[in-house]
Parts: sequence; C-alpha cells; structure tokens
Amino acid sequence: MLLENAAWLFAALGVLWLLAVGLREVSFIDSVWGFAMASLALLSIAGTKYGTAALLLFGMAFAWGVRLGFYLLRRYLRHGEDQRYIRILPPKEPFGRWAFTALWKVFLLQGVLIMLVSSPAQVGIIAAYSEQPVPAWAWVGVAVYLVGILFEWVGDWQLARFKADPANTGKVMDGGLWRYTRHPNYFGDACAWWGIWLAAMAVAPAAVIWTLPGPLFLTFTLVRWSGAAMTESGMRRKYGDAFADYVRRTPAFVPWFPQAD
Repeated sequence: MLLENAAWLFAALGVLWLLAVGLREVSFIDSVWGFAMASLALLSIAGTKYGTAALLLFGMAFAWGVRLGFYLLRRYLRHGEDQRYIRILPPKEPFGRWAFTALWKVFLLQGVLIMLVSSPAQVGIIAAYSEQPVPAWAWVGVAVYLVGILFEWVGDWQLARFKADPANTGKVMDGGLWRYTRHPNYFGDACAWWGIWLAAMAVAPAAVIWTLPGPLFLTFTLVRWSGAAMTESGMRRKYGDAFADYVRRTPAFVPWFPQAD
C-alpha cells in the first residue's frame, strides 16, 4: 500500500510539474506539501478495514495537512512567486535547464520528503488492525499534537493580523506567541508530527518505529535547513538591528520566557 501511495504521489507531482512549466514558476508547491500529506492519509485509510485507532491517526494527519495547504495556497495567491525558489533554481532562460532542474530539485525531492515525513501516519493507519481501539498512551501523542496545532494556528493568525496592519510596516513581529519563540508556527509543525508519531507508536510500535526518521528529519529541516534558518537569513537582511535585538531577547525555537531588555 505504501508503494501504491508513492506511485499516486509521484504521478500527481508529475502533473503539477507540467503545470509549473506552463506557469513558468513553482512557488505553489509549498501548498502541495500539506495537501499531499492529507491525501496520503486518505489513501491509507481508504485501503484498510479501519477501526477507531486508524481513524484517529487519519484525522490528525488530514486536519494538519488541509489547514496548512489552504493557508499556504492563500499566501501564494496573494504574494505570488517566492524568492526562495528564484534563489535555488537557475535563470529561466534557457528554459529547458530551468524546467528540468525544477523537476528534480523541487518536485521529485518534495515527493521523497513528503513520503518520509508522513510515514508515521501512513504506516500507523495501515498497520492498525481492524476495529482496533485507541490505546491509552496514544493520548500522550494527541496532547503533543494539540499543543502543536495551537502554536501553529495561533502563531499564523497572529502574524497575519500583524502584517495586515499598515502601522506595523517595517517592524518585527514580537507579540503574542512570537514573544516566547521566534518560530511558533515551525515549533507547532514539529510538535504536530511528533504527536502523530507517538500516537502511531502506541497503535503499532513494531511497524512505526521504523518511521522515526520522519519526525527527526522534519525537526532538522524546520530548525536548520528550509525553515527557521532560511527565514532568519531573510529577516536579518530586511530588518537589520531590529531583528538582531529580537533574536537577542527571544528563544529560537522551543518557547520560553524572553530575556529582559
């Protein structure tokens, strides 16, 4: 079933690559990240005789993916092409080089990472036996997941409100959850998938233990690769000393009380 899910995913990414070639840009791929994980959870549960445990894992992954997908799709439709992809891809002329670099560097790589990160939900759903109830300690994972959802949703909402106010132009967001961590949305993402992994481990530990690289990689990329590290690089260039002061006062990832001015 995992192979079938992967085949579906890469076929869909191939179609989306053709769309990107037609549009001559790839920035909409960010929203595909969430929608693809929700779809893989749906494919996994559709192919099983599921019980309550599998339904719980499906609900956690599906809700996370759909919310993130729509959030990032709205952002793309409002702001257009993302500078990150302009930096990592070659110039659009000659067009053939740009198109095939986008194929392997954006779409195929995204497919591999989507399968890796979403593996706890997929494997947990598939491995849960028919009519399996929710094990008691799966609720620990649910609690971690809900903390993550809170930070992710509230953090994104607070940031959107901040940016919508013209009075905040040129200012660094440092209120609400952003007072306690520089990246409440990324921290929330990490908690959500660690929560899914913990819940899936309670359901099918022998199978799900092999999916540990999924949340480990996600945490790494959120902290060191394409998440916080890349975001802060752009923030330093844009806000200068104001952002440096925010960095000095505010914990980088895990929330804690800010340092006094």
